[in-house]
Amino acid sequence: MKKRLYQSMIELSNGKVSSAVLKRFTRSSISRHFVTNYIKTYQIELQDLPQSVKYRSLHDFFTRQLAQKARPIAEADVVSPVDGRIEVTGPIETASRFQVKGISYSLAGLLGSEQAAEPYSHGQYAILYLSPADYHRIHSPADGKVLKQYMLGDKSYPVNRLGLTYGKSPISGNRRLITELDTVLGRVLVVKVGAMYVNSIELTELGDSWRKGAEVGYFSFGSTVALFFEQGAVEFAPEIKDGAHIKVGEPLAYML
Repeated sequence: MKKRLYQSMIELSNGKVSSAVLKRFTRSSISRHFVTNYIKTYQIELQDLPQSVKYRSLHDFFTRQLAQKARPIAEADVVSPVDGRIEVTGPIETASRFQVKGISYSLAGLLGSEQAAEPYSHGQYAILYLSPADYHRIHSPADGKVLKQYMLGDKSYPVNRLGLTYGKSPISGNRRLITELDTVLGRVLVVKVGAMYVNSIELTELGDSWRKGAEVGYFSFGSTVALFFEQGAVEFAPEIKDGAHIKVGEPLAYML
């Protein structure tokens, strides 16, 4: 009952018109007057921001950049690509399935085909959630060459805890940008999952090579990044715990 009610409420409020209105507002000059309240509401720490920057809109603040050296990059083979909460890490099950908040997802459904999912069977995965308070830029988790990159999906559900619990398979059903990297660890999938309403994933790195810790894109609202590794490729860093917060550049995994 709760699940059906939640989904109905989201469907009623998450249409093209409401999304367009919100997107237009957050990019308008009027919205800049809400930045201070947004900072207070989400208790956003400001010490990592450049002191001289003036934000022209809420969108400018959502997609804010940090001061140089605010996120040092660790020596780990794989580092966190975002600031956010570690929702879950674990093994990819038989038939290439993975679990998030008690919901079983098909990797083939997420990637669009069984062929794309097959290399990651019995591998490892990590789901990282960005709240509206977090820094929204996305960085590369490792050095690698882009093998392929494509977009799937259209409409998006929320990817917060309610959305993950009651939404219509938000990880594999939402709009998502999939990047497959060729690295010293083997192939690594970096899946950027859009969030409700704004649903915007923008790339800033358009070349065919990603450098560990370098910015590659941003979300226009809170969202999720899912990482997938081949079998026997990595083990997660000892400090990685489900529910813990992590920042860009901090150790995530090491090569086996």
